[in-house]
Amino acid sequence: MTDTNTASDQESAVLTKRLANGVTEIVLNRPEKRNAFDDVIIQQLISAFTDAHNDNDTKVVILRSEGKHFSAGADLGWMRRMADNSRQENLDDSRQLARMMECLNELKKPVIGLVQGAAFGGAVGLAACCDIVIATEKTSFCLSEVKLGLIPAVISPYVVRAIGERQARRYFLSAEVFGARDAERFGLVHIVCDDVEAMNTRCDEMLKQLAQNGPEAMEAAKNLVFAVSHKPIDSVVIDDTAHRIADIRVGEEGQEGLSAFLNKRSANWIPESK
Repeated sequence: MTDTNTASDQESAVLTKRLANGVTEIVLNRPEKRNAFDDVIIQQLISAFTDAHNDNDTKVVILRSEGKHFSAGADLGWMRRMADNSRQENLDDSRQLARMMECLNELKKPVIGLVQGAAFGGAVGLAACCDIVIATEKTSFCLSEVKLGLIPAVISPYVVRAIGERQARRYFLSAEVFGARDAERFGLVHIVCDDVEAMNTRCDEMLKQLAQNGPEAMEAAKNLVFAVSHKPIDSVVIDDTAHRIADIRVGEEGQEGLSAFLNKRSANWIPESK
């Protein structure tokens, strides 16, 4: 992955890096604090996710962190401040955290999450909101909120969808640490690699895989998952899916993809081989 345009403010806790072939990296850059986030960083992440969502040149997003750990979740200093805040101030803060998760979950481009080291608390929510999660053998996860007398409320819709109600009932209550292989078995992680170097290599392979696919089709496919997930297979859903495939078949990208396939050529969105 070649960095072609790195954010100028290297001291920022969130960096946006535009790489080759329409890849945008959003990087948590607070390794000295184990990439913990507070209200300021949440706002930076909301802005970064929103910009990537709206950027026509971005085809794929990578969410990753600098340093040994993906993220320790909420910053201790921020939690201390929240403890002294009123209920309304806490509600406003929580709604911003919820907005951040929503922006990541609904980002219309494919999102690859690279998770190394520890992913605790809210960081598990970040992973659950990514479309494809790659971790290392030594990555560890923990829904640690109850240890502090709290609950993983804002991240719960995404985590429960990722790992299922049965595992959530255990790990929300126990605050046990679980490893990458268990996370893979639960559905939170898709690919487990030996180490960070292997994780980055696997990410490059995934980027090449995604580059073969129509950008509009991937966005529509992501929306399709949301549209049919947890819905009864009734006449409404069946009719909706029929409309979706009909619309995309007659669209410009669908026409190009079918033409390329029938004429045994590469579609126009596929990068030229160097």
